[in-house]
Amino acid sequence: MLSWIMGNLATILISAVLVLAVCLIIVKMVKDRKQGKSSCGCDCGSCGACCHGKKEI
Repeated sequence: MLSWIMGNLATILISAVLVLAVCLIIVKMVKDRKQGKSSCGCDCGSCGACCHGKKEI
């Protein structure tokens, strides 16, 4: 078991860093969402939601 871990140490470390980065991004997105911030850069608190409604043809 130890030899397998040592043989794959680089892959394990890189995977751990990537998982950590994804988790931090998700936490930041949830935190921003709770504060009313949007990923588009606009303030959804003052948005009239005209761009989110049904489009008329």
